Amino acid sequence: MSSTIFDSSVLGMSAQANWLATISQNVANSSTPGYKDAETEFSSLVDQVGGANAPGLGVSTSTLSLNSLQGSITGASAVTDLAIQGNGFFVVTDNSGNSYLTRSGSFVPDANGYLVNAQGYYLQAQALQGGSPGVAPGSWVDMPRVNVNQAGAQAVPSTAGTLSVNLPSTAAVVDPTSTPAAGGATYTNKTSLVAYDNSGSPVTLDIYMTKLANDANGNPQWQAAVYNQANASSGGGFPYSGAALASQTLSFNPASGQVTNGSSLSIAVPGGQTMSLDMSATTQLAAGFTVNSATTNGNAPATVTGVSVGSDGTLSFLYSSGTSFPAYSILLANVASPDSLTSVSGTAFSPNANSGQPLVYTPGTLGAGTIQSSSLEASTVDLSSQLTSMIQAQSGYQANSKVFQAGDDIFSVLNKLGGQ
Repeated sequence: MSSTIFDSSVLGMSAQANWLATISQNVANSSTPGYKDAETEFSSLVDQVGGANAPGLGVSTSTLSLNSLQGSITGASAVTDLAIQGNGFFVVTDNSGNSYLTRSGSFVPDANGYLVNAQGYYLQAQALQGGSPGVAPGSWVDMPRVNVNQAGAQAVPSTAGTLSVNLPSTAAVVDPTSTPAAGGATYTNKTSLVAYDNSGSPVTLDIYMTKLANDANGNPQWQAAVYNQANASSGGGFPYSGAALASQTLSFNPASGQVTNGSSLSIAVPGGQTMSLDMSATTQLAAGFTVNSATTNGNAPATVTGVSVGSDGTLSFLYSSGTSFPAYSILLANVASPDSLTSVSGTAFSPNANSGQPLVYTPGTLGAGTIQSSSLEASTVDLSSQLTSMIQAQSGYQANSKVFQAGDDIFSVLNKLGGQ
């Protein structure tokens, strides 16, 4: 009987001490981003005697990390400070290449440009090839580390442009055999437009507009012909050493002066891409020749000025030209039982048989949460409840110690009676 008293009380004190250790861990990490509140669970122990349950073996404890709890989202200064709103974990790796899960998103570039959090774990993500998603990783550990210094200068070739001009309706008609598109050098008006080739070098396009005779229905017509200015004569203009890059006939409504046909011009930019030039805003009115707008997309080589992270996990490089280029897709991993994950140092977790193996998802899809940039997820620890639990654990420890002391007193009395 006395042995049972001692065993139960000692296990009781040990269980309360374990609870206090868990409380201490929670309080210590009350300000740790991404930390999940841990709880101590108690279960009774009984002795199997002759097929019947006999009380007296005390209590055992286990610690459960409440990883599925959502912490509050707080603002942070760095763009690469990331918080998860909803389900999922960041996939990270240590210096040895072992992959783990974490909600601690305080990532900053190290000396080599790799994003690493305050606990020393490197962020892993799916690399995007050419700005578009590649093949989904075969497993959650196959993704590379995110590097924000790997992007150099980037040039974007022109693929689209717009040209809006007014063509004078009072202009004289030009013989079609002498127009630029027919190999001649007679035209009505001229303007130029700058596009970019594949290397980001500017290509100046000379655009000639020539008044033609009305068509059979009485609709005014103009001819657009595009030349590479680099092929112009030494004095500029005709003769060009190369043929026209593109030509098109535009028809206009005689009443409104609006384009009715031929407003899209396809131009093969030398050394670059085929550019679609939209001339749908061009008019023919009783006014002088004016250029209202002339734009193209694309840009010369531009340097990286920073990064951005979207709610869908897309990490993009931002360039001095004002353009952006998606480089990584930060995927979120989840398991069937997040609370069963094994905790490791650095506010990280390792999967096990009880938690299930992680599956990766694009943020915002298939139940995965979303990512908030310039934010951090606060610890889920509630200090007031932890202090209350600490008082309860301390009281429980003291009560068990009293039981142990009472058992010792009983045992002493029994020993004295047995010695008489």
